[in-house]
Amino acid sequence: MSRRYPDAPRVGIGIVVLRGEAVLLVRRGQPPAQGAWSLPGGGQELGETAEAAARRELFEETGLTVGALWLAGAVDSIHRDTEGRIEYHYTILDFAADYQGGEARSGGDVSAVAWVAETEFDAYELWAEARRIIAVARRR
Repeated sequence: MSRRYPDAPRVGIGIVVLRGEAVLLVRRGQPPAQGAWSLPGGGQELGETAEAAARRELFEETGLTVGALWLAGAVDSIHRDTEGRIEYHYTILDFAADYQGGEARSGGDVSAVAWVAETEFDAYELWAEARRIIAVARRR
C-alpha cells in the first residue's frame, strides 16, 4: 500500500521518552512532515507488534532503547493536498517510556534530536496532538 494517496489509513507508531522535565523530540527528514519536530516514530511493519515497532523506530531514529512501555493514546494525522484529496493518513499509536540512559543521536529519516522541556514546545512548533499525548504520558 502506498504511503502517498493511500486506499486506507496506515498505522504509525510514536514514542514519548521522558527524562525528568524533558521529552525527546526528533526533526523529520522526509515528507509528510519534513523539517517538523515531533515524537520519534514511524510505520508499523507487517508481522510486527505495535510495541516492537515502537522499540525499533526509537532505536533507528535515536539510537536509544527503553524499558517498560505503556500506551499513552492514539491520534489521526490526515494531510490533504491542494485539491482536498487525502495525500497521507496515519492512525498513530503513541507509547511512552522513561529514559534509561545512553546518548540520543539522529538516524534513519531524522535530521536532529533534542531533549525539550514543556516550556520550550512553542519554539519547536510542536503539534497540539503531540503535546496532548506528552501530557497524558506525564500524568501516568
